[in-house]
Amino acid sequence: MIEHSQHQGIHELRLARPPVNALDPQLCRQLREAVAAAVAGGAQGIVLSGGPGAFSAGLDVPHLLGLDAQALRDAWGGFIEAARALAQSPVPVVAALNGHAPAGGCVLALCCDYRVMAAGPYRIGLNETQVGLVAPEGIQRLLRRVVGAHRAERLLVAGAMVDAQQALDIGMVDELAPIEEVPGRAHAWLAQLLALPRKPMLATRAIARTEVIEALRPELLELDRFVASWNDPDTQSALRALVARLGK
Repeated sequence: MIEHSQHQGIHELRLARPPVNALDPQLCRQLREAVAAAVAGGAQGIVLSGGPGAFSAGLDVPHLLGLDAQALRDAWGGFIEAARALAQSPVPVVAALNGHAPAGGCVLALCCDYRVMAAGPYRIGLNETQVGLVAPEGIQRLLRRVVGAHRAERLLVAGAMVDAQQALDIGMVDELAPIEEVPGRAHAWLAQLLALPRKPMLATRAIARTEVIEALRPELLELDRFVASWNDPDTQSALRALVARLGK
């Protein structure tokens, strides 16, 4: 489910779970392991890509609806561990968003150092309220960090998905490129960063990204509370409506 390639110290990890790279426990585990393997293999930087058309559609809701409470908690915990692997990576990570990135896909992107998104009709955002969920405080902090508190509030409460140009305008992504050029632009930005004196760059990065790692502390994610709310009637109704739309 993860295709791994490398060139001149940059390792690319491509999500490969068709059709939309929905994040089930196996993909989340493989992503976490792939990040660790890339670092252990001497990666100076990592590009995380998906697509084409969908970087990742977020967590696999049809799969989650069939789980009991413990399995559901384990699945969400596995997703958080994958996000934490990106956030805590000792080397820079660039998200190559060659397609849509809702919900969990957006979270993975927000955990990366830099985001290159495909120009055009592609959307990104934390649309949890639209499907009956509440984004935990830690996830909200990730969004506030890049777009500011007031704009994050508006986006989060509405569960808004913004198009690529708006995402660039508000700082949710850093760069747009034609969809076929997105991974290449991610590699190019990373190569430019890696040309800097390595130790000062990495030390400065570690300080600057403290908030990203802090946002994923367990007490800010409240997994038990999140799982407990999963069976609320409003949540179940919205999730099943989502699955019905996906089926069409």
